[in-house]
Amino acid sequence: MSQKSISATQIESMDSRQRVNLINAIVGFKCVNLIGTVNSKGSENLAIFSSIIHLGSSPALLGFITRPDSVERHTLTNLLETGCYTINHINSDIFEKAHQTSARYDADVSEFDATNLTAEYKEDFTAPFVKQSNIQIGMKFKQKIDIELNGTILVIGEIDSIHYPEDCLCTDGFIDIEKADTVTCSGLDSYHSTQRLSRLAYAKPDRPTVAVNMKYVE
Repeated sequence: MSQKSISATQIESMDSRQRVNLINAIVGFKCVNLIGTVNSKGSENLAIFSSIIHLGSSPALLGFITRPDSVERHTLTNLLETGCYTINHINSDIFEKAHQTSARYDADVSEFDATNLTAEYKEDFTAPFVKQSNIQIGMKFKQKIDIELNGTILVIGEIDSIHYPEDCLCTDGFIDIEKADTVTCSGLDSYHSTQRLSRLAYAKPDRPTVAVNMKYVE
């Protein structure tokens, strides 16, 4: 396959929207999730994010990037106020509704209502989950890190609870997100279903690559 090149100078000279689309797409497939929050007055917010990353397993930390707070960022404001939020996987049944949450609704408008998604509360956890999401994660806010290079913010939280379809957990702890119909995205607006090529065993220098025999918790 023949290649072409784009230099840093050419990237900087691009139209801003063209540059945003390029840089968001060039990193490849990304996880895409809905983050649910509520403020102290009970106003709910739901927003789509494709920047969630694994930071560690003990403690179980996840991070996500939010853009500069030069304008209202309801997700950030709410989770700083209440200390909790939810991360909800997007599936093939709701990806269009999930995308619509990226619209700039006023603070007093619930994206749950605007997109016909359902807020679900579990036990005594303050933040709303997305009922239509097959995998849901309750998060407790831990740290906010300002990134000086571009004014973005890294939000770090610790997992409080995980909710998943009963047939998707393997005996070794692996969650089969493909079986749960989790979708992925590329760029800002392209959504994809997945097909697993294989799951491979932990690599060691003294043995060839082998596939994992996936066994599910009964």
